[in-house]
Amino acid sequence: MVAGESEPVLVELSVPKRVVERGLVDGLVVPAGQFTGERRLDPALPDERIADFLAEAAHRPDGFVARAEGGAQALAVLAGTVAALCGEDIRKALNSPDTAFLAGLSNGAADAVREILLGIESDTPVETERALRAALRPAETGG
Repeated sequence: MVAGESEPVLVELSVPKRVVERGLVDGLVVPAGQFTGERRLDPALPDERIADFLAEAAHRPDGFVARAEGGAQALAVLAGTVAALCGEDIRKALNSPDTAFLAGLSNGAADAVREILLGIESDTPVETERALRAALRPAETGG
């Protein structure tokens, strides 16, 4: 062996297990009472208070939990949260959610939303999630 030369070292490499990516809605809507101690948003508040809450939540390291009576409230909270994170008009998002934009969020963007919006509690979680998924389903086009 010549000075300054080295022999190759064999290193065993393994491929990390693929983490299943969570979608924007997967596991978001849960039965009421699932969360304890987290900051809470009541969608029955006036839009101004909800917008203030969401604007603040977008800049905090901890997340929050919302309450929804149905798919429309869940969609409004989701849209408002995304608007807050994107620096968009929160009140507009609460009242006129851009479902095409929400449905088109990348996995990374969806993860960022889910770090802030920890869950949406509902007395009717199955129906609320179904309505939320239906609202975010891409429009089917005729051929």
